[in-house]
Parts: sequence; structure tokens; C-alpha cells
Amino acid sequence: MSNLLNLERVSKSYGVRPLLADVSLGIGAGDRIGIVGRNGDGKTTLLEVMTGIEEPDTGRVSRQRGLLVGYLHQGDELDDTHTVREAVLGGRSDHEWAADSRTREIVEVLLAGVSLDRAVVGLSGGERRRCSLAALLLGDHDLVVLDEPTNHLDVEAVAWLAQHLAARPSALVVVTHDRWFLDAVCQWTWEVHNGQVDAYEGGYAAFVLAKAERQRQLAASEIRRQNLVRKELAWLRRGPPARTSKPKFRIDAANQLIEDVPPPRDRLELERFATQRLGKDVIDVEDVDLVRGDRKLLSHATWRIGPGDRIGLVGVNGAGKTSVLALLSGELPPAAGKVKHGRTIALQHLTQQLDDLDPDGRVLPTVESIRRVTKTLEGQELTATSLLERFGFTGDRLTARIGDLSGGERRRFQLLRLLLTEPNVLLLDEPTNDLDIETLNVLEDFLDGWPGTLVVVSHDRYFLERVTDSVWALLGDGQVSMLPRGVDEYLERRAADLHLQGVEVPTGPDPVAGSSSSSSSSTSSSEPAKAKVGGAEERAARKTVNRIDKRLARIAEREAELNAAVLEHAQDYTALARLSAELQELAAEKEQLEMEWLEAAELLE
Repeated sequence: MSNLLNLERVSKSYGVRPLLADVSLGIGAGDRIGIVGRNGDGKTTLLEVMTGIEEPDTGRVSRQRGLLVGYLHQGDELDDTHTVREAVLGGRSDHEWAADSRTREIVEVLLAGVSLDRAVVGLSGGERRRCSLAALLLGDHDLVVLDEPTNHLDVEAVAWLAQHLAARPSALVVVTHDRWFLDAVCQWTWEVHNGQVDAYEGGYAAFVLAKAERQRQLAASEIRRQNLVRKELAWLRRGPPARTSKPKFRIDAANQLIEDVPPPRDRLELERFATQRLGKDVIDVEDVDLVRGDRKLLSHATWRIGPGDRIGLVGVNGAGKTSVLALLSGELPPAAGKVKHGRTIALQHLTQQLDDLDPDGRVLPTVESIRRVTKTLEGQELTATSLLERFGFTGDRLTARIGDLSGGERRRFQLLRLLLTEPNVLLLDEPTNDLDIETLNVLEDFLDGWPGTLVVVSHDRYFLERVTDSVWALLGDGQVSMLPRGVDEYLERRAADLHLQGVEVPTGPDPVAGSSSSSSSSTSSSEPAKAKVGGAEERAARKTVNRIDKRLARIAEREAELNAAVLEHAQDYTALARLSAELQELAAEKEQLEMEWLEAAELLE
């Protein structure tokens, strides 16, 4: 089947900087592709060239005749003179749109709390974003292109969106820094860097594994970046079992890569060090009522946050997560009860606002005015310049005006400035906003060695699971509730509550199922059939797996022998041709066996 869209040797530059250089790629019917890369490396430019908004400098973009493309920009094209009903539903009355179950589900999830008769001109940025996304999803498209679709969505809505997109028959191209979303939805991951686009099969977990293997094979000189990828891979392999479903021969390769990589952080050592810095008392919330306007967010709530605690706080938009952080920081007083701070705490609060930076200041002098040298947990000294480089400020960006920085750069700078004050308590409100995946890896690496108490509000599920050890939730009952099973338990409890209210909201797909690339499209989110326990089908599948494992082991031994023979006969071209032919035959047999292994393993899962 021909592709829906092809790029043939496409190049695109802005000024003297090439963002795309001789790029060739294609999108097939039903493909679901995630695009990753550093901010400014050309991800949005690639989308605009694909959709025809921008013309390439050289090369050719071809689209299937009659191709229907839906594109969610980072901005929006809503008409301020319209109501939400007109902008999203084409002015249809309630009885018209509510009769369609698909339309009803999209409206109930994405436009929850937004009156359909409100004027677009009065909507917040987050509400406008959700209206644009809802309008696009209500359309019928052959290709859906989304630029950061999870912005302004809570964890629950992100899970719903992942399941909705995985079930749509249309092809999908999405730019996002939400790594859980990439795993849940995408069959392929494209990395944009240095003007090139590298394709990796699978979602984010598979991308990390493949990239680590590729870097090892090429003996990449960028040691620091490779170490971050290897560390990320180590966490992925040690994380929940559902994070990746690579078969045994893939898992063995991953384990070999990370066998000498320590866990991302030594939790007991960090807690011990945090206790030394903080004492036993950090923040105690005692019998607190928290009121905003006419809404009571907390009622007789008690919550103790201790030294070294690393807490993720979740809840629907409007549940009061930002207000609770303000309560913890002391910026917002309780209506009743007490919030007690330990005597030794040095607290910093990262808000969602970017207006606390002096636009006329320069990057390096501003950082040096706070601290020229800082020390890590291991005692390593880091200069202001080296810290800035870790956070992506190099070359002329070191002396740039803060007012000239992009949104992502301002967020990085704001975060770094805060960390340089050496706080022992950090409250982070949506810290991943505007950050690319590479910067998120750096931030996670920094927090791994940071010995203090951390409370994070984020819609980025991957980031929450990566940097925190416990998840607490605002469930609308006036309390802050601990969830032993984390975000999964939160989604289950929310779905149960909504079911009691007569609203069906799915909890989202298994990230593994979403990243499967065994079929070109996914029109159903149902799980594959499983063999009956103890039945003939199960026994046959187990025999197949054991047989293939043994044959793969023999193939690996034979490949090693042939590769050694290749070195011995480097000047014997007749022998090299024979050896090469046998290696190719083994590779083809190995690929066929791996496919058989996957099919048999699916029956046993």
C-alpha cells in the first residue's frame, strides 16, 4: 500500500541554521508516530512542512490525492466572536450532538467545566487548547497531526486521549515530551536532531533501548549524553513490568547494557542525608480547611511530609493542586487549622508563572550572582557555567538576555536559578511545561542526587513515576489521600466514581499495547486472546518458545564463529562471500524465529 505522505530529500533552513537536511521519510495508513528532539531542533518545522504550512527549501513533499489532514497547532485558530458551541460543535444544539456517543465522550472529557455557551474570547489558554483539540478530534481525518496535545490536560484526560487515539483508524503524527503518552500510543519514534530524522521502531521505551544500542555500537563521543540514556534505560528496565514487553532475546540485550549501571538514586542514602539537613520535622498539615472563593478544597485535612519524602500530587484540573502547593509554601493561609514548617527547612516553590525573571538580565551573570560553585551529594564541585551547560545553555546562550529566551529556555533558567539556592524542600508545579525530553532527562538526573523533600504536581505521568516514590491524590473528598499503587490506582478510582455518576471514562491503554508495531493500524483496544491455562494451546505455545530459544542460542553461537572467521579470512574474497551469504541466511532465519516467538509469547502473557 502506498504511503499517505512522503518527504523526498527535503531541506529547510531558518537563517543560516539548517533544521532539516536532505530528509526522506513516509507515513503509511494507520501509522502512529511520535516525534522527539530538543527544543529548537525542528520538530514543529517538520510538522509544518508535512502539512503544507511551510514549503521546503529543496526537495519534494507528496500527499495522497484527497488526503484529509487535521493539525493541532501550538497556538489556535479559534474565532473570538464565536461561542464554544459554535467553535467546537458547529452550533449544534444539545440534543443533536449528545445523540452521538463519540461526540458526547469527547465533549464530556475535554470540555468538562467549560460552558458551551461561553464566548471564546473569555477562555483561558488551557480552555482554548482543549476546545481546539476537541474540535479536531470530532472531525474525520486520514492523518491527525498533533503538536504537544497533552498540554493543559490532567493525568486522567491524558489517559483518555491515549486510548482514544490508539483506537482511531487514522494515521497519527504527534510531537510531545510526555514519554508515558509516547509508549501508550506510538508504534514508531522519530528523533529530530542536527537536521536529520532517525526512525526507531516502538514507543519511548523501545526508543531508549535502540538508541543506547546504536550509541554503543557507534562508540559515540558524547559520553555525558550516552550516560543519561543508559541511566534512563536502567530505570525503564527496573520499573513496572508493563513498561516494555520485549521478548527474552531483547531483554537479555538490555540487561547486558545496564548490568553495571546503578539504580537512578539510592533512596536510603538520600533519606539519611535529608534527615541530617532537615531534622525530623519538615511540613505538617494539621486539621486544615482550605477555601478558594466559594469552593472548599480541603476539610479537616491532616498530612505529614517528612525528610526525604518524594511525593507526586495528582487530581483533576480544578481540584486544587496548585492551591495545596501554595498552602505548603506558606503563600496561602488555611481557613482553619495549622501548617507547621520545620525550623531548618529552606523551601523553594516553582510556580507555573514565568514573569519573575528580569528580562534585562544576562544568563551567566544572573546565575553567578546567586552562586558561582555548587556541590553535588558526592562532593563534586560544579561551576555556574558547567551547570548551565547541563541545562542546555551553551555558546552565545550563556550571555543572552533573559527577555530574549524562548519559553522552554526561560523555564529551564527559572528551574536552574531555583536549584542553585540549594533548597532542602522543593515544591514543583508543572515543572515539565515547555521542556524537551533531553532537558527532562537532565532534570531527572539532577534530582536523583538531590537530598531533600520533593512535592511535584505534574500531568506528565512518566516524570511523576520517575522522580517520586509515592503518589497522593485530591479526590474531591476534602482530604489528601495516599495511593499505594500510584497513578494506576488514581485512574481506577476516578473511573469507578464516574461510573457511579453514569459517565463512562476509560482509564487508558497499556503503554505496551499502544507501542506495538505488529499491525499498521489499531481499530480496537481489546487485548489479544490468551491460551487457556493448562490447555493444549498453552502447552504447544510453551514448546514453541523453548524450541525457538534453543535455536536462537545456536544461531548466536554460529554467528560468533562466522564473525571470527571473517576476521581470519579478511583477504580471501571467495571465503568472505561464502561467510557473508551464510550470515545473511542466519539473520533472515533469526528474524523469522523472533516473529514466531512473539506470536507464541502473546498466548502465554
